[in-house]
Order: sequence, then C-alpha cells, then structure tokens
Amino acid sequence: MTGVFSLLPDGRHGLLPQSPGSAAGSSSYEDSSRYLAAGGYAPASAPGTLLDRIGAAGLRGRGGAGFPAAVKLRAVRDAPGTPVVVANGEEGEPGSVKDRWLLRYRPHLVLDGLRLAAAVTGAGRGCVYLSDAQAEQAVLRALAERPAGLRVDVVRTPHSYVAGEESAVVRRIDGGPALPTAKPPRPFERGVGGAPTLVANVETLARVALLHSRPEAAAEVVGAHLVTLSGSDGRSALAEVPAGTRLDALADAWGHGKAEAVLLGGLFGGLHGAGWADLPLDLEGLRAAGGALGCGALYFLHPGDCPVGVASEATAYLAAQSARQCGVCVSGTGALAGALSAVARGTADPGTPDRLRRWSGQLPGRGACGLLDAAARIAASLLTHFPDRLDEHRDCPGCAGAAAPEDGRRFLVAVP
Repeated sequence: MTGVFSLLPDGRHGLLPQSPGSAAGSSSYEDSSRYLAAGGYAPASAPGTLLDRIGAAGLRGRGGAGFPAAVKLRAVRDAPGTPVVVANGEEGEPGSVKDRWLLRYRPHLVLDGLRLAAAVTGAGRGCVYLSDAQAEQAVLRALAERPAGLRVDVVRTPHSYVAGEESAVVRRIDGGPALPTAKPPRPFERGVGGAPTLVANVETLARVALLHSRPEAAAEVVGAHLVTLSGSDGRSALAEVPAGTRLDALADAWGHGKAEAVLLGGLFGGLHGAGWADLPLDLEGLRAAGGALGCGALYFLHPGDCPVGVASEATAYLAAQSARQCGVCVSGTGALAGALSAVARGTADPGTPDRLRRWSGQLPGRGACGLLDAAARIAASLLTHFPDRLDEHRDCPGCAGAAAPEDGRRFLVAVP
C-alpha cells in the first residue's frame, strides 16, 4: 500500500487531510479530543433541517448501490415503530479498504454520523456492524470516549462477501447467520428486532457528519469518493477524489498509467478494455458505460495481464462465496465460474462463449443478493470488451492448465 492520498479540488496531490471537508486523514487513530476540536459532535440541527440538507446536497450511499441517502432516511423515519440505525462496516469486496480504514482511524466521524442519523429518524438504538478486529477495538475505544448519548452496540460478524448485504446485516444482529433473506420486507420496513432499520455504509455516515459540521463545504463533501486503487504490480492506495475524475488521471497518479484495462467497483462493475481511460468516476457515467462504481474499488490490468484469467479468478471467488441459499445462485455462479475456468485453461468447447452470453443475460436479478449479478456482469463484460481473447486463449502462457484460486487473493488489498 503506497499510502492515503487526495485529489480534492482545493488540495494538491498528496497526503491527507487537505481540507475540512475531507473524510480521510492520516493513518493514526483520531481520538475524541482531536475530533471535538475540529467541530465534531456539534449539537444536532432540527431533524427536518438536517434531512433537507442531506437531500439538497444530493448525498448518495457509498456501499455500492448509490441510493439517495435522504430517501432512505425518510423511509425509516416515516415507518411505524421506533427505528434502529446501523453503521455497516463489513466490506465484502476483497479489493476495498475504505470502510475498515474509517473505522480504524476515524471512528468518531462514523459514530457522529450514526448519532445524526438517529436524530433524523428518531431511532432509539444504534449498532456498528463489522468483522475487522482492529476496527472493533477502535470503535470500542471511541465509544468509551464520546459524549453520552445514543445507545450503540458493536456486532462482529465472520467475514464473507455477502455478510454486508443489508438483510444479512439484520439477520446477524438478530442472532442469526450473516446471510441474505428474501425481500420484501426490506430493513426499512422491518429490520432489527422487527423495527424499521437504517443500514447505512460507514462512509455514507461519515459524510452525513461532515455535512452537519461543514455545511459550507457541502459540494466537496458530497462530490468526493473514497476509492481503493490496486493492480497486478502490487501498487495500491486509498484515495479521496472528486466525482467525475477520469480514470486515466487516477491511474497516472498512482503508478498504473500503463494499464490496459480496469475491473470496476470491486467485483461488481465488470471489466472495461478500450476506452476505459476516458471513463469518469461517477455513478451515472459508469452506469452509462455499462459498468458500476460499486464500493469504489478499481483494479488495473497491466500489460501482460490476461483479462480471461482475471475474470476466471473473480467468478471462482464469487462462486465460492455464494451463501448457498438460492439454487439459481449456486448453479449460476458455478456454471459461469466453470465455463470461464475452462476458457482460461484452454479446454473450453466452441459453444462456451454462446453459453456465457446466454447465462450473463438470463441470471441477473434472480438471486437474493447481488453476488450472482456480479458474476454475470463479469462474464458479460469480458464478452463485450475482449471477445477475441476467448477465441485466442488456448495459447495464453499465463493461464494454460492453471486452476483459478477461490480465495480472491489477486484482488486483496491491505488497509494502509
């Protein structure tokens, strides 16, 4: 990991923090005295005022779906019963580190956002949900330091790709396994203990706290994203960058300027080849290009990297991480991973591309969570951006005969 950097508009390219509107900072624990001195834990505005501010700023969730934060808060507030608010810090994506970083080094910022979300919704209880031991210790320390207020419990879960899905979060907090459930009802309707529940990504809550303490910097707060950058050469960084930044600017800034392709949004946004450098880092721009921002993790493929091998490893990991509750997910991810593994090993039959094309069109939306969709998008994007590589792959020296590992090791990034 090369560090934590900023490309915010009013800061130079360098170590964070660069401005009061930044969600990041140095990789050392920010205690309550530092956080209070910076304006943290300021008295809450009237609930309606803060909710209107969040809506006017256009804050969207940072857990992957990009859902408008104000809409989600309002739905929980308006549901019958006394709500529960949850800070979701379980990062299922192997290539993302932003949530663990926030919980380890800026837990007060997250707890402040949780406090404000409780004020907006009228919640009587909060939870911090995580799997990282170092993050858990930092959060417990911060809870002991913070001003008295909302009851907050810390719930630790075994790590898995699906453990951070919102219904899995609710199920685990209620004492069950961290596995998704069928919807409806969604957590905002009936969640923890049957109460309406806000499950919010920790970066989303951090930006709620910044909007409250730095209203003059609303555009910067909402327009910035924490992203994890990595690649096959081992270079990685956690960066805070403004929405709309071209991907080639990110690649150049962190040593991936020679990359020939990128895997977007962790494992959720698919592979992009020609034209990837011109893509903007924002929800709508990537969606229009057939990708997704997801959790903001970008994996750069350098010259010599085989996109077929990357796709095979990604789908093998997803198949291994299936909750094994939905038959269509078990069979679908298994079929996609098996077909891509055969292509990678050079043993696929001529009909494999057609089967991959058919499956990648039929499978999305049929599972209880987004895991099956991610696997289908990877296959579809490989066919779209690298169709020739499937036909030519029998001669790939880096993949021939090799079985794709199921542990996602290629995509793993250490927390800075």
